[in-house]
Amino acid sequence: MQWTEVRQTYPDQWLVIEALEAETDTDHKRQLKQIAVVECCPDGNAALLSYRRLHQQYPMRELYFAHTSREQLDIREQMWVGIRRSYAPVSQR
Repeated sequence: MQWTEVRQTYPDQWLVIEALEAETDTDHKRQLKQIAVVECCPDGNAALLSYRRLHQQYPMRELYFAHTSREQLDIREQMWVGIRRSYAPVSQR
């Protein structure tokens, strides 16, 4: 599905979505070409919690949460500098 189809199918709802096909433009904005709806949520807090749970279970999947009242998705890539704590090597002495 594309975002316009998702909005028509799930009006005025919080969703957890997965990007099945996406690319990044020159402004570091993600363009989601194909989207799958993973879960419908009753509110934004539930969507965030569901997103966190799913992201921990499936870290390689490109998951987002959004409300269908948004006409367009505005997803920006952020470049991370340094080492994330959960992946940092632990020194054993």
